[in-house]
Amino acid sequence: MAVSVLIPAGAARADSIRDDQYWLADYGVEQAWQTSRGAGVTVAVIDTGVDSSVAELEGVVVDGTDVSGQGSSDGQTPVGTDDPTHGTLVGSILAGRGTAPGDGVVGVAPEASLLSVSVGFGTDAVDSDTQIADAVRWSVDHGADVINMSLTRNTLDWPTSWDDAFLYAMENDVVVVAAAGNRGSGTTEVGAPATMPGVLTVAGVDRSGTASFDASSQGITIGVAAPSEKLVGVGPGDIHYSWSGTSGATPIVAGIVALVRGAHPELDADDVINRVISTATPRGTSTPDPLYGYGLVDAAAAVQSTVPAVEANPMGDLAEWIRVHRRAEAPAASPAATTEPAPAPVPTPQADRGDRLQALVPTVESMRSTGIPLIVFGVFGGALAAVGWGAWRQVRRRRDQE
Repeated sequence: MAVSVLIPAGAARADSIRDDQYWLADYGVEQAWQTSRGAGVTVAVIDTGVDSSVAELEGVVVDGTDVSGQGSSDGQTPVGTDDPTHGTLVGSILAGRGTAPGDGVVGVAPEASLLSVSVGFGTDAVDSDTQIADAVRWSVDHGADVINMSLTRNTLDWPTSWDDAFLYAMENDVVVVAAAGNRGSGTTEVGAPATMPGVLTVAGVDRSGTASFDASSQGITIGVAAPSEKLVGVGPGDIHYSWSGTSGATPIVAGIVALVRGAHPELDADDVINRVISTATPRGTSTPDPLYGYGLVDAAAAVQSTVPAVEANPMGDLAEWIRVHRRAEAPAASPAATTEPAPAPVPTPQADRGDRLQALVPTVESMRSTGIPLIVFGVFGGALAAVGWGAWRQVRRRRDQE
């Protein structure tokens, strides 16, 4: 995430910060506010800690905890060795209240409430994978309707502890929104939790709506794209920052999810996610597209359009993935102890299983299970065929000479 100090809050021109929040008008957020501002919706921010002492976040954080062993019990003390301002910036873009009408940072869902769950990457107290699993479970148990995760594991796979934690969230009707990651930070392809079935993954675009080269990764699990460059947020000490990255695009989408949940409390998580992706403005060469997913998010359309109900999460079924994939990883039973063949490993479920083009593209998992052996056998098979062809031609030539 690229960050630069914009200007201390007290010295800012009254409306300069609000003017810089271009996504509020460009992505239909202000129009969506005519229907919903996120009232009654609780969003958990699993991050470095959201400092509610800043002016724009006064009264926004209603509960919190620390799972790192390094922070305060309310989860609001910044932790971690990389960027302790990160969680507060995320929280302000998601649910900032501003400082006065037309002043300061206002979030996409300015009437939503936040849970601050502090995690500390780079600390030695608790393993980071354990922290995430604990953070997700705590968020669900304390009333989260949405979970924002502006972080990545930088691997396609994830530990089994995340299976249970994320499945727990989905079974309890919680929408999980995760960042695709930033190429400029070394994440060239989407990593967990953004690779997990059922998670709404967010890619980033620049001011013109074009996929951001430095501030967004790509992958087949992307759901929607949102602004990730020239973002404005507020950090501890009431200091405003200009920053870039899918860390900022993610709370924009999580805020839109909160607007949808506020406007349509009768909808379950699957239908909420479907509203967000099905009303997005398509971009790229396919739908879904590895750069844009289903397209550029549209807050007004997501909140106000008529959208048919769905019977399953359009971003995939984590329970089914666990049932098939984790069984495939278990030690094979002896032939006498089983009556049916063991299931083959399956790739991470794609958003649209009916996409014929994507079905032809091998994934990392399918390459591990079938691609490498086929390559090896293909090389040796080709060599043997060449030898056989040469021998046959020699025999044929001798016969002709006779």
